Amino acid sequence: MRAVVQRVSRAAVRVADEVVGEIGPGLCVLLGVARGDEPADAERLAGKVARLRIFENVERKFDRSVQDVGGAALVVSQFTLIADTEKGNRPSFAGAAPPEEAQPLYDAFCAALREVQVPVETGVFGARMLVEIANDGPVTIILED
Repeated sequence: MRAVVQRVSRAAVRVADEVVGEIGPGLCVLLGVARGDEPADAERLAGKVARLRIFENVERKFDRSVQDVGGAALVVSQFTLIADTEKGNRPSFAGAAPPEEAQPLYDAFCAALREVQVPVETGVFGARMLVEIANDGPVTIILED
């Protein structure tokens, strides 16, 4: 599993010109699920995201998590994060889990965030989406599990 985590002042996801998920301050999480990933991976990665200290304290040091600041998460499935670009110019997505395996793990990741009291909004799994991100900082972290 791979996540691109961005600290945002706001983020939204649209499907067919309709907003399907929207948050204010918090995290936008682009989540890729690889073949062989398991529910334990989803829980572990969600815990890392929830505890990731990328929000500033009063001294402007990264010392607070999304939980600490009462922020939310917008979680968007993105199989392209699992791309292999070792050969040629066209990425291979063979390492990405097929939708029937990926969606339950995506759902498990979102559920694990909710269990630790992080409000979660989502896109639509497998849909073509337009993600609007106001990256605050900018701060972008890549996590893998």
